[in-house]
Amino acid sequence: MMLALLAAPASQAQNASPGAVPTQQDVPIAILVDITSGQVLHSREADRRFVPASITKVMTMFHAFELIEEGTLDSAQVMTMREETWREWNGEGSTMWINAGDRVPAGDLMTGIANISANDGAIMLAEGQAGSVANWVGGMNLRARALGMTNSHFGTPNGWPDEGKTFTTANDLVTLASALIGRHPEKFRRYMGLPGFRYNGIEQPNRDPMIGRTAGADGIKTGYTNEAGFGYLGTAQRNGQRLVLVVAGVGRNALRARAARAYIEWGFDAFDRERLFAMGQIIGSARVQGGDARSVALKTDRTVFVNVPSGRAAEMRLSITYDGPLRAPFAEGDEVATLVIEVPDMEPARVPLLAAETVEEAGFFGRIYNAIAGWVT
Repeated sequence: MMLALLAAPASQAQNASPGAVPTQQDVPIAILVDITSGQVLHSREADRRFVPASITKVMTMFHAFELIEEGTLDSAQVMTMREETWREWNGEGSTMWINAGDRVPAGDLMTGIANISANDGAIMLAEGQAGSVANWVGGMNLRARALGMTNSHFGTPNGWPDEGKTFTTANDLVTLASALIGRHPEKFRRYMGLPGFRYNGIEQPNRDPMIGRTAGADGIKTGYTNEAGFGYLGTAQRNGQRLVLVVAGVGRNALRARAARAYIEWGFDAFDRERLFAMGQIIGSARVQGGDARSVALKTDRTVFVNVPSGRAAEMRLSITYDGPLRAPFAEGDEVATLVIEVPDMEPARVPLLAAETVEEAGFFGRIYNAIAGWVT
């Protein structure tokens, strides 16, 4: 069911002249999303599968964060580098230079994985927690499916070339980044987006192209192999607005850096940002079937902002959609509908709407009343 709303926002425009996004020749795959509004600001081949290389480590970090929440991993847990693992991964690509027999806390491994792309650290964490790389990777793929990353599969914890077993899409990486930041904001701030990391007396910088160069940038991960080219999953936050960016298949490191910064600046500058609703504001109602009430008010779970091409706010249209009538019972706070925000020349944004009160199942006489009321209305 769809209900139309009148779009009459209170403008909080951030006017700026839009710049140009990088060309398809320079950046074959790209997506830029405002995850605070749910809007796709720019998209190019966002469902095309590609090899993520070390961006794979973002799924390893997400899996680790979830395990910590579930109580099966502790950041203080000390793991030991096996001789066999050291022989296989010592000096292979980006590394923490962990020695055979070294005892390393899981928290240090996660910091190394996230900020200096430690291949040895990712393998050591996987074996230390799950007993084997295969078990850990199985957990990564279960997490991916649970998030709805239907075009992704992971064959390693670190993104090392594996004959095409590991692949993803830009859309799936935005889903992953949104879950990583949304579910684990404190861990994200603690472990990711650092300027570098020092281990075994070796100081190494974070190769993120935006950290320290772009206002509000705080992660997430670069990736490179000869097969994949240069890729990047990054994010920046300004004034409560968070953008997530993916670029992939870029031919040169310097071009990836310039493209990432150009996309983010364009995303913050090229739109008017409109405040539509306050968090918890009632914005409509939905019909109810079989409940002790015939309708339920709908509220937002966040302050709702939307990005609009400069000067085109009057063309915006809002609607509420839900599978209805809603079937009782359901509780206050349950997600029961969606606010759809249509903006000129952009994909619609979708914001979840919650039931503002609990609706119980109707009793016998209530069901009779509702049936009669349904016949005459």
